Amino acid sequence: MMAEKRWQCSFCGPLLPRGSFFFFGLLLGILLWPIGVAAAKPDATLAPNGFGEFPGITPAPTVAIHTTANTSSNHSADGHGKYRKLFPVLGFDYEHVRNPFEISLWILLASLMKLGFHVIPTVSNVVPESCLLIVVGLLVGGLIKGVGEKPPVLDTDLFFLFLLPPIILDAGYFLPLRQFTENIGTILIFAVLGTLWNTFCIGGLMFAVCQIGGPSLNGVGLLSNLLFAAIISAVDPVAVLAVFEEIHINELLHILVFGESLLNDAVTVVLYHLFEEFANFDQVNFTDILLGFLSFFVVALGGVFVGVVYGIVAAFTSRFTSHIRVIEPLFVFLYSYMAYLSAELFHLSGIMALIASGVVMRPYVEANISHKSHTTIKYFLKMWSSVSETLIFIFLGVSTVAGPHEWNWTFVMSTLLFCLIARVLGVLGLTSMINRFRIVKLTPKDQFIISYGGLRGAIAFSLGYLLDEHHFPKRNMFLTAIITVIFFTVFVQGMTIRPLVELLAVKKKQETKRSINEEIHTQFLDHLLTGIEDICGHYGHHHWKDKLNRFNKKYVKKCLIAGERSTEPQLIAFYHKMELKQAIELVESGGLGRIPSAVSTVSMQNIQPKPKATDRFIPALSKVKEEEIRKILRTNLQKTRQRLRSYNRHTLVADPYEEAWNQMLLRRQKAHELEQKMNNYLTVPAHKMDSPTMTRARVGSDPMAYEPKANSRNLPTITIDPASPESVDMINEQEKGLPDEEEDDEEEGIVITAKEPPSPGTDDVFTPDAGDSANNQRLMRCLSDPGPQPETEEQQPFIPKEK
Repeated sequence: MMAEKRWQCSFCGPLLPRGSFFFFGLLLGILLWPIGVAAAKPDATLAPNGFGEFPGITPAPTVAIHTTANTSSNHSADGHGKYRKLFPVLGFDYEHVRNPFEISLWILLASLMKLGFHVIPTVSNVVPESCLLIVVGLLVGGLIKGVGEKPPVLDTDLFFLFLLPPIILDAGYFLPLRQFTENIGTILIFAVLGTLWNTFCIGGLMFAVCQIGGPSLNGVGLLSNLLFAAIISAVDPVAVLAVFEEIHINELLHILVFGESLLNDAVTVVLYHLFEEFANFDQVNFTDILLGFLSFFVVALGGVFVGVVYGIVAAFTSRFTSHIRVIEPLFVFLYSYMAYLSAELFHLSGIMALIASGVVMRPYVEANISHKSHTTIKYFLKMWSSVSETLIFIFLGVSTVAGPHEWNWTFVMSTLLFCLIARVLGVLGLTSMINRFRIVKLTPKDQFIISYGGLRGAIAFSLGYLLDEHHFPKRNMFLTAIITVIFFTVFVQGMTIRPLVELLAVKKKQETKRSINEEIHTQFLDHLLTGIEDICGHYGHHHWKDKLNRFNKKYVKKCLIAGERSTEPQLIAFYHKMELKQAIELVESGGLGRIPSAVSTVSMQNIQPKPKATDRFIPALSKVKEEEIRKILRTNLQKTRQRLRSYNRHTLVADPYEEAWNQMLLRRQKAHELEQKMNNYLTVPAHKMDSPTMTRARVGSDPMAYEPKANSRNLPTITIDPASPESVDMINEQEKGLPDEEEDDEEEGIVITAKEPPSPGTDDVFTPDAGDSANNQRLMRCLSDPGPQPETEEQQPFIPKEK
């Protein structure tokens, strides 16, 4: 195939494929066409609103036709003629379609720009998409300003009510809940304490700069600097999503930075409205500060409460949509958006409300709706959030050109420097505290990425644009500094974070599909850790998670999920979902002609139509045979528990043998300690006992040396345990009941007997024996500690004969 021809550029080489210049020229022509139409009329004025509307376009002029006197119907009562169009049907009425037409043009521009960037892979692999979109906005704003018109500005209501909710809903609905809950403590510390630290650190330093920065900055007070710091301190979720999804960072760092950007909205909203209200007060007392501190909990928890309520209502509504599947996705979008608007109505955190509603409704809604509705929700949210994100960055570029700006080198450069310093110091200080309680520590590489990933975006610009110029005379200077920080974080940090991740060898995200084996082991570990926490008496993360799951299964699922799915175990639900997904992928890959080996029989059952009930042959069983089968099953099958017993150390059944085993262990331990104390008094180590083999060899070599004493019947008997050579006991046996006629001195002597092993379950230390007398114990002690003796010859008998 012939290689595609490309345009040569002296700066960047073969970048653009043939036709790209025509592509971008067509886009700019489509965008500038309404401007040219508006500029064609001299008295048309362009007063842009939030959508970049261009009023002043009047309908086409009509042609006055004076009819003859014979046409009486064309004359009015006073004799004057009516005006008629040249063509009664055709006309030009741009004012009638101006608003939807220009909105469609902006969305079309955003979509075509997003498509065009992926046509040029060389540029998209080096520069993040957000940077390219801002550059397009700068070019479009410059062209609009170049033709003598005023570029549109990103309106605050447009941003907060229409562009931001789709992005937050997409992030909250598909939030990785397990990673989020496992790191919720770290995320809250970064979001709350980190934002407070950045606000007061930057605000205090900027107030000091304003005091020594000259007469142009002396009018900026402490509250104005704190308000500016609250706006610029918050990490922007839109910018973080746009950059971090492109570099594919690992799940831990992504959820830490993105979770911080989501949850710091409550802190930012409270600080913004708090300092804005304080700026209107003549004097701020301690009561105002205390109420401001309590308002943080009201705003954050109030937003979460509103989101939870709407999420439960959405899940309950989806329970009754089995007969009309078409409107199922609509309920998800409407209830989520209503949660956001209701939170904004009372100045609560709308972002927290959207996240809470998405997280709460998702497991119940997906259990009720069909697979097609789930696909619709997924792709519509992705499309909506992608278009909103593109429009936000384009409008940032256009608004930068529109102005107004007030440049102050001292203020702008100090803001940029202090933002970087406060972010680094805050992350290092908080991480040193967090690592004391984390099992998986945050490494220096992780701390660097968290510090470097604190991007600012359109939320800071929109909050700065909301400032009243009457109360904040330096509003334009604040906007200039905010735009500078946004451009630095998005362009410099956003473009260099990818090579830094490669250079530091930071772990990337691994795209793996979850398997049923992984799900089984995950649930097993959760139950195991829950039991361990309960036994230890530590009510930690797994304990409360288990309590919440039990409450959810027992009460909530029965109310919010319809049919048999409410009692279906989580593992079975996951298995059905995985099988359905596998079946769909199999059908999309080419049908049933090529079935991979990994497809299970359940997948085939999901794909192939099931035979009718009439086609199945069910053998009939007699009552006697059926009863016999049931009896066999009742006898042989294991009886499983129908109810899962809860983990509780107070309800454990006591072991009846536990106390006896403990007493036995204590006695053995005391005996061992007593033996060690006795060994400490030994001055000379005892001779090593001969093995039974050596003893038998000695007896066989010199049998005369072992003759017993005369007229002695109570001779000691050496009892030898063959399994343990060291166990030799001297037991005083009673007189052998031998007949008198068979008694003879030659028949008496040493009797070697094998010691019987103890019966299982007996205590071989403290079990009383027939020969455990005081004399035997003294004899045992003498045998174990013979004391200093003269060296004996090898042929010396074991027991000398009587002389």
